[in-house]
Amino acid sequence: MARDNQNINDQLYRTRTRNAARERPTQEQNRKRQIRSWVILVVVVLAVALGIHFLGSYGKGKEITMTKLPCYSNQSVTPFRDGVLYYDGASIHHLSSSGTIRWSFPAGTGVSFAVGPTHLALWSGTQLYLVDKNGNATYNESMEGTVQFARVGERYAAVVIGEDTEPKLVVKDLKGAQVDAEQEAFSSLMILDTGFYGDQGQYLWTLALDVFGTAPNTIMNTFQVGKMNTGEVNLGEALTYKVIYENGKLRVFSTRQVYTYDYKCVQDTNATMLVYGWKLIDAEVPDRGSARMLLAPTSQTSSTQIISELRVLEGMNDKRYTLPTTCVGAGMYRGNIYAVAKDYIYRADMNSQKFFGYKIPAPEGTEVTAFLGITSDGRMLLASGETMYSLSLPQK
Repeated sequence: MARDNQNINDQLYRTRTRNAARERPTQEQNRKRQIRSWVILVVVVLAVALGIHFLGSYGKGKEITMTKLPCYSNQSVTPFRDGVLYYDGASIHHLSSSGTIRWSFPAGTGVSFAVGPTHLALWSGTQLYLVDKNGNATYNESMEGTVQFARVGERYAAVVIGEDTEPKLVVKDLKGAQVDAEQEAFSSLMILDTGFYGDQGQYLWTLALDVFGTAPNTIMNTFQVGKMNTGEVNLGEALTYKVIYENGKLRVFSTRQVYTYDYKCVQDTNATMLVYGWKLIDAEVPDRGSARMLLAPTSQTSSTQIISELRVLEGMNDKRYTLPTTCVGAGMYRGNIYAVAKDYIYRADMNSQKFFGYKIPAPEGTEVTAFLGITSDGRMLLASGETMYSLSLPQK
């Protein structure tokens, strides 16, 4: 009996010894545990550091600045390259997008103007000026008839002169030398608009309205500058108001449809899109790829814009966007859609239909009432009543 008890005690002792040995960590196990603890600590520290860096970068990307401009919203405020043009009734002034006056051009009273890539055209009565980006006149002469309007391209300026329904189209280079003229094609027509397209603006389109027919009819002509008429097409009764050139194609916007034509006015019927009830308000044409064309409901694009929806056409793709709140205007810049409400600016990437909102850092009590465009350096021109502001665009 004593021996049995001894055996049991020995067995219990050996079992406890083995369990104690298992519970005691070896020196190697302690070292491994310490290494794991250090690795976890380093990972946590790096994650926190990266998180702080990301948040800091994200915050900087969202920072926007707002600058009051020394002009008023009723002074024909227009984006021109990386700055702003306005007309005070006597002179045309060019500001940097932050509000610094770069140059002034004494144009006189009753002047209208249009901008191009590097030059602008100014006209009043029969007088026509061509002015370069530095404010120097490259042409200053009187035309043979009253100037109706002018448009400026990369190499040429198109000037429509004469009576409304007996107009003459004159094409000059940017130093004023005449390179082409056309009158016969516009007999009994009213020229609505014109613009240059193709390689360095070698081609010209025109939209003209037949006002003496049994029904209104818009006619589009295309010309190769200095050579010959390349095409003509009747666009029908629907009002045609804009032509955009992209990758060898002319996208022609009417109040009903978007038509697509080539250089010689041959229509691509497969590229026709219905846009009834929508109006083009902006477009972005990249060096490669399809143009991005921004539309808003026609009923929401009156003199007092209250926009709640947007639509983007890109190639044959058609996307719809619902704005977070009603906005006074919208535009496009580097693949982003921007819409402006009275105290917020909203941004959406072209590949997403989600808008991000950014509080406008306006003075207290200031509400945005109008959107007047975006400069090439990414500043949005906004009006609050008559007061003008320049706002930096939030990026990703």
